Amino acid sequence: MKWRCTWCGKPHAENDPPCDACGHNTFEKAVVRADDGGQSGTESGVDTDADFGSELTESGTVDTGPDYVWACTNCGREHVRNTPPCSRCGNPDLERVEQIYEGLERDLETPSWFAVAKPYLPILVVMGVILVLFATGVISPSILPGIGPPSPPEAPGEGTEAAGIDLEATEGEIHDRLEDEREPAESRTHDDGLAAYAEYQNRGLVAMEFDGREPEDVDADEFDHACGDSRVASGRLTLTEVSAQNYSDESAFGDAIAGELLAEYGDGMLTGFDAEGFDVHSAPNGDVFVFYTAC
Repeated sequence: MKWRCTWCGKPHAENDPPCDACGHNTFEKAVVRADDGGQSGTESGVDTDADFGSELTESGTVDTGPDYVWACTNCGREHVRNTPPCSRCGNPDLERVEQIYEGLERDLETPSWFAVAKPYLPILVVMGVILVLFATGVISPSILPGIGPPSPPEAPGEGTEAAGIDLEATEGEIHDRLEDEREPAESRTHDDGLAAYAEYQNRGLVAMEFDGREPEDVDADEFDHACGDSRVASGRLTLTEVSAQNYSDESAFGDAIAGELLAEYGDGMLTGFDAEGFDVHSAPNGDVFVFYTAC
């Protein structure tokens, strides 16, 4: 035996109110009365072809008719059951209306990945260009905070050129001059990481001497040298009698500084290490600050 709601006609398999469509608490047997001497349905009185006013669709399913909800007459809030007052505004009057699904398919449509990403395309393009510049070496990753070795502190004087002398080329000349003094078994390589560490320390010394600024402490391992776990040794010189203005080229200037290092440190400049780096800085008063590192 099937049952239907006496209020909205919604079919139910069992006599188990309330109605899950309108909340009504009374069901009735789904029967059709006889008329004009005839009776529709089966001998048991159940209307098997048109129960509850439904009809069979082309797909073979049963169309049970429209669904209903209870809408607030004040704010329009829909409720599954007729259980006033309105849960939104407290209005005591609810009315039975047909539930409309217009626009539901549109609301459930999932946007494509392109539609989601479109507002962010300019940002993605910029990020792509930056990554290409990093990958090709046009921009060094060291410009980003926390990436690459620490940048050397600002220091008065000259760190790249003084009196027409290229100080970076001079550093290479110092290495070559010392190599000429070493035995083949004691040969050392010039290490860029050690040179960067020497530059940081040397500029820090100049900044403290002439500006009274003390740079942040750093460790040699922050400078990507090739020493591995080996100890990094260092030394410094402040030369007052050796000035870039007194030399015609980098070779002569580097030869003079190498001679001062040998005089100061002796065999320590010739034996016991595998790699080295230098920094030369011309101070505002003409003094030459030299920093040496080795491992």
